Amino acid sequence: MASALNSEIQFLSGVGPKRAALLRSELGVETFSDLLHIYPFRYIDRSRIYRIAEISGEQAYVQVQGVIASRTLLGPKGSIATAGGGPIPFNAAKRLSVIVNDGSGEMEMVFFKGIKWNYERLAPGKEFLFFGKPSAFNGKLNIVHPEVDTPMVGGSDARGTLTGVYPSTEKLKNGGITGKVMCKLQSAALAMCLPEIKESLPDYILMENALVPLTYALRNIHFPSDQYALEKSVRRLKFEELFFMQLSLLKQKYVHSRGTVGIPITKVGAAFNACYNALPYELTGAQKRVIREIHNDMKSGHQMNRLLQGDVGSGKTMVAVLSALLAVDNGCQACMMAPTEVLAQQHFANISRYLSPTGVRCALLTGSSTQKERREIHAGLEDGSIGLIVGTHALIEDNVIFRNLGLAIIDEQHRFGVDQRARLWAKNSIPPHVLVMTATPIPRTLAMTLYGDLDVSVIDELPPGRKPVRTTMISDAKKGAVYNFMRKQIELGRQVFVVYPLIFESEKMDLNNLEMGYEEIIRRFPDPEYKVAIVHGQQTSEVKNLNMAAFAAGRAQILVSTTVIEVGVDVPNASVMVIESAQRFGLSQLHQLRGRVGRGADESYCILVHDFKTSAEARKRLELMCATNDGFEIAEEDMKMRGPGDLEGTQQSGLPIKLSIASLARDGIMLNETRAYADKVLDADPTLSLPVNAPLLAELRKGKYDIKDYSKIS
Repeated sequence: MASALNSEIQFLSGVGPKRAALLRSELGVETFSDLLHIYPFRYIDRSRIYRIAEISGEQAYVQVQGVIASRTLLGPKGSIATAGGGPIPFNAAKRLSVIVNDGSGEMEMVFFKGIKWNYERLAPGKEFLFFGKPSAFNGKLNIVHPEVDTPMVGGSDARGTLTGVYPSTEKLKNGGITGKVMCKLQSAALAMCLPEIKESLPDYILMENALVPLTYALRNIHFPSDQYALEKSVRRLKFEELFFMQLSLLKQKYVHSRGTVGIPITKVGAAFNACYNALPYELTGAQKRVIREIHNDMKSGHQMNRLLQGDVGSGKTMVAVLSALLAVDNGCQACMMAPTEVLAQQHFANISRYLSPTGVRCALLTGSSTQKERREIHAGLEDGSIGLIVGTHALIEDNVIFRNLGLAIIDEQHRFGVDQRARLWAKNSIPPHVLVMTATPIPRTLAMTLYGDLDVSVIDELPPGRKPVRTTMISDAKKGAVYNFMRKQIELGRQVFVVYPLIFESEKMDLNNLEMGYEEIIRRFPDPEYKVAIVHGQQTSEVKNLNMAAFAAGRAQILVSTTVIEVGVDVPNASVMVIESAQRFGLSQLHQLRGRVGRGADESYCILVHDFKTSAEARKRLELMCATNDGFEIAEEDMKMRGPGDLEGTQQSGLPIKLSIASLARDGIMLNETRAYADKVLDADPTLSLPVNAPLLAELRKGKYDIKDYSKIS
């Protein structure tokens, strides 16, 4: 017998080809099973019938039971469309007004669609139940397009005490798939499918986690018998989703860590010690901890796959350099790949300084490297004389051959595609150790999902001497005060960033904004007393680098720019960041931009300039920026406000799997619980080959929980 679960949705009673096409395009529903996994996002209590006298226009949803007092057809200008004794001119009617009386008062029900059908059934003197959202219009209460039922005949499941409200769209409603129809379809799908639904979790998992069976959960998520049954069902379905997601990720990690041989990097040698001992400052406790974690991985005999998260300015580059020197001291080479030339050049300048006491040769390879430079670099990599290479995508070209690549470091990993990274791993017979770095603080719950098979290290301490940046928000009507403040800071010998938004749909308009802003700055800060540089994406690399270099060297006091300076530009003397139209930026982006200042010992400032049209949500973002400098706190809030799929750096890829009921933003505690539990299950049975775990293996094989792997290494 064919499985009902996998039957095409058009064959469900009440669907048919037209509605099936709508369900497919609007909700991604192909089968009966898909429909059952579209869950209500809230519930309405249908157990209470309100008296009309106690209803106000502010209430969410109400249910009224009353007798039809009158029904009136209304034409285009509100005139009554009547036809004295002849046929009723339904074609001329634009709406139907039905007055309902329940003894305590009267209320109007309004219909713009289905006028003829509703007119005929809602005859004066008959009693009905009406359900919908009340509103006040011209001092009168009405409900537009209420759901209409005959008074409580039995207890059809569409009118239980709690009725689910399902995700919907305008197209679904216009195609006749209303909330009520959706409830009927779910009821029909449950009747067909429940008998063949198999439990996906073994009995011991249900017992140990106090979870209700799957059939109970599915029935009560759609048609809850009461609030308690609903809560138990929601918990069961969320647990299952998060548990299988973590089980899938951790199983990959278990297989990977047991299966891949890593280059043993055991000794701490001369180069490491020379660099470490020459540091002008003490490393933070967090930096030391992370270096220990990295070294433990590299000497384990397995390939290291580690994500290093650290807020802007926390000292990730120093950790990367010392990790690279561990590889060099063990006869290997290391490479560091950055997303842009500007960032690669900056890394190279800093790293060369750190390496000067070690005698280790370092090189830079980017798209701008000359043929002569390339030839020398290729030769130095092949004969092993270059210990550490910094570069952009140029590092993954086929003609770049290493003698023995032991460690690959990737900065701002979300900007590189999986296939680009795979080409880097192929550069050694034994895959190199991998250290992925990001300065975009990712909430822990999201990091555990996006990078679930990487071990995560966090540098959660700022180096001594770095003061938090003082952040204020100001309306653009008070721009004069901002310019005065900039002048004072420049007199003290400091430099200033002025950043304009660049939102790609309106690049032309944004460029105008930037140019107008630039002209105003030049007017306010005239030459020769002040020097102003400008950087934006429309410039050639040469012009961009020239202007950036002028600012970095202190030849310009003000840099007017778009967000191209978001990643990595390091100017310790810049102490003021002015962000124009700050309401147009996301939290992560604001935090990244703010990280460009506060790199020296001086007090630093970030000024968020917003216009008078700033929405309440944008104002909330700006207030949060003023309240904290903690990137992880900001990232958590960002995820709560915008949802995980929109976070900076993840939006180009979306989330690795589609969650039907759980939320990474709201269910962090359960995510931690399910991860720990999945770890425990795999610890006892890494391949899930024990008979008791057969349901788990069967569920994973369906492919629903396959993670689009953000961190796939070899």
